[in-house]
Amino acid sequence: MEAMLPLGLFFYFYYDEVNPFYPLSPGGRGLACLPVGRGEGDRSFNHGGKDHMKAIIVEQIGSFILKDIAIPEPGNGEVLVKVDVTGLCRTDLKIIRVGHRDLVLPRVPGEEVVGTIVKQGANTDGVIEGQRVYIYPGTSCGQCKQCKSGAGNLCVDMKIMGFHRDGGFAEYVVSPVESLINVLDHIPADEAVFTEPLSCCLNALELARLSRDETIGIWGGGPAGTLLKCASEAMGARPFVIEKDERRRKLADGFTSPPEKEIDVAIIAVGNMNAYRDALKYLAPRGRLVVFSGLPKDTSAMQIDLNQLHYHEQTVVGAYGCSYRHGQQAMDMIGGGEVKVTDMISHQMPLKKLDEALVIVEQREGMKILLYP
Repeated sequence: MEAMLPLGLFFYFYYDEVNPFYPLSPGGRGLACLPVGRGEGDRSFNHGGKDHMKAIIVEQIGSFILKDIAIPEPGNGEVLVKVDVTGLCRTDLKIIRVGHRDLVLPRVPGEEVVGTIVKQGANTDGVIEGQRVYIYPGTSCGQCKQCKSGAGNLCVDMKIMGFHRDGGFAEYVVSPVESLINVLDHIPADEAVFTEPLSCCLNALELARLSRDETIGIWGGGPAGTLLKCASEAMGARPFVIEKDERRRKLADGFTSPPEKEIDVAIIAVGNMNAYRDALKYLAPRGRLVVFSGLPKDTSAMQIDLNQLHYHEQTVVGAYGCSYRHGQQAMDMIGGGEVKVTDMISHQMPLKKLDEALVIVEQREGMKILLYP
C-alpha cells in the first residue's frame, strides 16, 4: 500500500537556515577504529522474519512515498545496518521540495544515520555484527588530488548517502565498511547522530583557521549555528550568535546585531544574502569570512569591495560538507562532553510522520528533529 504525500512550495525565509550539510567522502583510510570480526558475516540473518521494510522514497521532486521495499543485501565490502535514529536537516527539506544538484532519483533520503550492524557482505574484515555505528555518508576514490590532500569531501568521484545511494529514512540501510565510525557504549544514539552536522561545523572552523581567544560571529541560531557556537567554545574561542528570530535567539543566548565592532571570524549559517553583507561590515583586519550556507541560485551573486579585502588582508573561504576525519573528531567531542547536544533535540517522531516533521523544519518551530523507523 502506497500513500502519496503532496508537498507545498519551498520558501526561503530571512535568516532561515539552509543546512549545508552535504557530507562527502573520506579519501582513503584504515579501519583502526573498528573491532575485529568475521569477514563473511552470518548469511542466516533473516531480519526478524521480514524480507521487506518501510522506507521513504523520493520518486519525483515535490513529493515522497512511504512504501514497503525489499530489505537490501550488503555487497562486497558492505554491511547492512539496522537504523536506530536518523536526523532530519534542512537539506532533506530541500531535496524533497526543490531537489539538489547531487540528487539521483529515485532515492531514499537521510544522511545523518546511527544504527547497528546486523549483516556483513564479503570482504568485511574489521567489523562485527551487533556493533553500533555512525555512518559517514560519503565515499571517495582516495587517489585524486583532493583526496590525497585530505579534502576527500571534494573528491572528483564523491558519492553521498541519501543523494547518490539510498540513505537512512528506512528501517535498514547498506553502508560501505570504510564509512563506519564506531559509537562508544556510553554515547546514546540520539547524541551520536549529531556527529554528521558537527563534522560539517568542524570543517568550517578548520577552514576559518580559528584560534584560541579569537572572536567569532555566527549568523544564524539554528542547529548549525548552535553547533558552531558550541564547537568554537570548546576550541577556546569567543563566539556569539546573530539571530533575528526571538525564540532561537533566546536559546542561543544570541544578539540581533554583533556586540563587537570587529570580529576575527564570521561564519554564515543562514541562507540569506543580507547576512553575508552584514558580516563583511564587521570583519577585522586579517579577518576570515566562511561561506558555510548555500544560497538559492537566483540570489547567489553579490558585489564585494575588493579594496576592503586588499587593504585589510581579509579572506573569504568556502566550506562544503566534511571529511571522514571530521566525523572521528566530532564523535570524540560528543563522547567526551566537549560539545553537549541533548538540549538541541526539540522533536522525536516516527518516520511515518515525516510530512509533519518537514513542516516543523520549514516553519522553524523547533531545533533538531530525530526520526525513528
